[in-house]
Amino acid sequence: MNRKVLITGACGGIGRVLCQRFAAAGDHVYAQDRDANALQQLAAALGPEQCSAVLADVTDAAGLKAALAAAVAVHGEVDVLVANAGAADSLTLQATSEASWKHDIDLNLNGSFHTVEAVRPAMQRSGKGNIVIIGSVNGMTSLGHPAYSAAKAALISYTRALAMEFGRFGIRANIVCPGTVKTQAWQARMEKNPNVFEDLKKWYPLRDFATPDDIADAVLFLASDAARVITGVVLPVDGGLMAGNQVLAGELTQDTI
Repeated sequence: MNRKVLITGACGGIGRVLCQRFAAAGDHVYAQDRDANALQQLAAALGPEQCSAVLADVTDAAGLKAALAAAVAVHGEVDVLVANAGAADSLTLQATSEASWKHDIDLNLNGSFHTVEAVRPAMQRSGKGNIVIIGSVNGMTSLGHPAYSAAKAALISYTRALAMEFGRFGIRANIVCPGTVKTQAWQARMEKNPNVFEDLKKWYPLRDFATPDDIADAVLFLASDAARVITGVVLPVDGGLMAGNQVLAGELTQDTI
């Protein structure tokens, strides 16, 4: 497609697959991450024609803009932004400190804002642009990681504001909210409980979980012309988790659901 696509958090489980899929579609990927070694390996694997490394931290607005500017000067302005960078710290409110709260808000919420601001002015000038933010079902209900969840909830409101305010400039903005996704982020929990995924299945109507490719499928659709009039949408990719609580419904009705 020959678009210029900025993907943040490029070296994570979802980010890496996003980079691979956009590159395979013929786009040039600006892969952002703060892990220099992992980023170098990713860029080398995709090749210089398909990928430019953007070594930066999304919590550092000035540093991010400077690193992105170097790539843009060679290959052109960003057409599509996938704001994927994020991570969760404390599991519960009782375990949340002032420092961990600020860390999660800065990375997940402010980092996405910094990323959008790095590309939005050029999108406005060109009269077109496509923003896909990676949120979480944690932003739609309470599932632990309260600071991370608060940031992801705020991203839903932020995405809608982007869609409303900048639609007249031809900019679309949508947010994909994954449920459980099988990535290396689950490694510690699998070490605690090797059956964690089997235990979780009862909460998911489809009895299955998303893979990074499932998330990429949703993102590529929203970034495509097939979604040209879709903006401001909150799209859970979650095996039906947000559709309802089947276990609770069965206990409430005392019937088979």
